[in-house]
Amino acid sequence: MDKLTTQEEEAMRGIWKIGPCVLRDLLAVYPDPKPPYTTLASVVKNLERKHYVRAQRVGNVYLYHATVQPGDYKRACMSGIVSNLFGNSYKELVSFFARDEKISADDLKDIINMIEQQNTEK
Repeated sequence: MDKLTTQEEEAMRGIWKIGPCVLRDLLAVYPDPKPPYTTLASVVKNLERKHYVRAQRVGNVYLYHATVQPGDYKRACMSGIVSNLFGNSYKELVSFFARDEKISADDLKDIINMIEQQNTEK
C-alpha cells in the first residue's frame, strides 16, 4: 500500500466521511481556506493512480469511490511505523508513549481490558 501525502490523507478522510462523491461534494467538506478545485482534482487523480479510489463516470462528472477502508489504511500505516521506528515491537510503541506521558495508567488499564475481552471472545 503506497504511503499517502498529507493532502491525499485529507482527501481520503473526506471521501471516507461522505462516501462516493464528486469533487464538488468533497470540496464542500473541506474547512476554509479550501484548496483550489484543480488542486483537489490532482490530489484525487493521484489517489486513483495509487488505487485508493476508483472513478465512475456519471454523465459529465466522475463519482469517486474509496477502494481502501480506513481501518486497512490505519493498520498499514501503524505496521510501517512499528516496524521502522520501534523494531517491530508494539510493546516498545506503547512504552514510548507511557514514558512520554502521552498515555495514562487508566488508558493502559482500558487497553489491557480490551485485549483481555477480545481474547475471551475468541
